[in-house]
Amino acid sequence: MPELPEVEALAQFLRTHAVGSVVGRIDIAALSVLKTFDPPITDLQGKDVVGAARFGKHLGIRCGDEDGLWLITHLSRAGWLRWADNPSATPPKPGGKSPLALRVHLFTPDGGTPAFDLTEAGTKKRLAVWVVRTPAEVPGIAKLGPDALDITEPAFAELLGKSSQRIKTVLTDQSVLAGIGNAYSDEILHLAKLSPFATANKLTAEEAATLHAAMRAELTDAVDRSVGQDAARLKGEKRSGLRVHARTGMPCPVCGDTVREVSFAERSFQYCATCQTGGKILADRRLSRLLK
Repeated sequence: MPELPEVEALAQFLRTHAVGSVVGRIDIAALSVLKTFDPPITDLQGKDVVGAARFGKHLGIRCGDEDGLWLITHLSRAGWLRWADNPSATPPKPGGKSPLALRVHLFTPDGGTPAFDLTEAGTKKRLAVWVVRTPAEVPGIAKLGPDALDITEPAFAELLGKSSQRIKTVLTDQSVLAGIGNAYSDEILHLAKLSPFATANKLTAEEAATLHAAMRAELTDAVDRSVGQDAARLKGEKRSGLRVHARTGMPCPVCGDTVREVSFAERSFQYCATCQTGGKILADRRLSRLLK
């Protein structure tokens, strides 16, 4: 799933490549992707692209000034933005098997006619698009907690003190803290040397400060590595910087212990027992069920 660093990089990519252009035809290939009908998506046509922004893990494109609209998307688990300098002029067929969900054609000041696609791989279609007058009209944005890169250390410590949930859950709950998903929470906890199962309000002041510093360091480094990359290369850049996430069975790059996994119904997370849990192996619910 694209998280804060990748979505920030995509926003920067659009600021560089799309801002200054004019919205042309919009092709909808997956009818279920559009979550709003008023204003209609056709109202974007003919408007100048004047900005791009990130709201947690949502990506927003601002079109027009005084009477402007926002095109907001949440890429969900398998969505992505793809840029094409020479897109097909043939409109896609709605309901096809292609991963294409929506295509926005643009006219650039130099006469170019690029487009960007919103695509989603797999059979579970969760990518969502809204056309709104203000970003706060999107329910997920209205409920966002403070941004993970903006929150101060004292505010972060206060946030942790109010929660009796596991720290992994707190880091990934967008209504508590915006921008972090499964992958970067694994990386942050590994850097902070904390168990994913640690209880948020039981962390010491020193542990909370260490976690805040690890969060800022991990996300800032990922943003620095991602911004400036071509949109097509961002996924590879993310994978190249991971130490434990999606590396089950591989050696921890810090201590050499085997990276382990805890699995749930539709997701899993990875950790290093030596670095994070004092050598304790966390219970894997999926494995426990198989052994019964």
